[in-house]
Amino acid sequence: MSKPIKRVAITGGAGQIAYQLLFRIAAGEMLGSDQPLALHILELPEAMAALEGVAMELDDCAFPLLKEIHIGSNAQEVFANIDYALLVGAKPRSAGMERGDLLSENGKIFIDQGKALEKSANENVKVLVVGNPCNTNCLITMNYAPRIPKKNFHAMMRLDQNRAVSQIAKKSKTDVTAVNSLVVWGNHSATQVPDFYNSKIDGHPLLEVIPDHDWLQGEFLSNVQKRGSAIIAARGKSSAASAANAAIDAIKALHVKTPVGEYFSSGVYSKGNPYGIDENLIFSFPCRSNGDGSYEIVEGLTWTGFLHKKIKLSEQELLEERELVKNLLVL
Repeated sequence: MSKPIKRVAITGGAGQIAYQLLFRIAAGEMLGSDQPLALHILELPEAMAALEGVAMELDDCAFPLLKEIHIGSNAQEVFANIDYALLVGAKPRSAGMERGDLLSENGKIFIDQGKALEKSANENVKVLVVGNPCNTNCLITMNYAPRIPKKNFHAMMRLDQNRAVSQIAKKSKTDVTAVNSLVVWGNHSATQVPDFYNSKIDGHPLLEVIPDHDWLQGEFLSNVQKRGSAIIAARGKSSAASAANAAIDAIKALHVKTPVGEYFSSGVYSKGNPYGIDENLIFSFPCRSNGDGSYEIVEGLTWTGFLHKKIKLSEQELLEERELVKNLLVL
C-alpha cells in the first residue's frame, strides 16, 4: 500500500530559490523516493502568471511522486492541511535600508503567514523559515501560530553549516563527508559562529587535523560569516541553488536518524536550552533527530573563551532584532 500524500507548501514560488527547490522536492529528494506528495505554492498576486508557468513546467516533468499542485496568492487557502511549510519568500534588503526597516517590512509578511498556518495547516506541520532575517522572521511566525508546537519551527542554518563544512574539507584536503558535527551557533548573519572546536574530521578532533588557530579564528570564520555577501558581489544575486539544497538538507535531517555522536545545525526555539541562551529566541544549536521529525538539542558541548565571546555577540544581535520588532510580537 502506498503512503498517504504529504502536503508541502513553498512561498515565493516564482522566485529564484523556489525554482531551484520545487523540482527537487517533486523528484523525491526531500521526503524520499517512495513518498507521494502535493505541492502548495504561494506567490504574490502580481507574480501569479510566472507561477503558473512554473506549475506548467512541474506538470511537464511528469514526476511520479507529484500527485497534486495547488497555486495561489491567499496564504490561508494555500496552506490548507499542509504537513510542511518552507517559507522562502521575503523582501530583500535594498540599498540604504536599515536592518530595522527590513525586519519591520518582512515582519508583516510573516505575521500573515503565521496566522495562515494557525488557521489552515496540519497541527503538527513542520515549518522552515528561509526568508531573511530568518531567525527573527521565524520567531514572529511562531508567535502568530500558537496552535502549532513551538518545537516545529526552524530557521534555516543548514546553509551556514554546509558552507563551513566545505571550507574545512578544502583546507584539510578531505572529502566533505569526512567532516562531522560542525555546528553553527546563533544567528544567520555575520555574527554566526561555526564551531571548529567541537567538530571532527575522519573521527579526529578538527584541531588535530587543522592546528592553524589563526586561520580558523580569522579567514575561516570570516569566510563563513560573509559568504552570502561574497556570492552577491560575485554573481549579482543572492544564493539560490545552495539555499535550496540546504533547505532540503534541513528537512531531511529531521527524518533521518542522526548517527551516534553527531549533530546538525538548526535555528530552533531556545526555551529550556542547556547553554544559558535567552529563552525567547530562535537560535541555532546542535540538534539530533530520532528520524521521526522531532529533535533534541545536544547537551554538553564545551565553549572555549573564544566561542563564548562570539556566541554571546550573536545572541546580543538576536536580542536587538527582537527589540526592533517587539511591537509585532504576541508574547
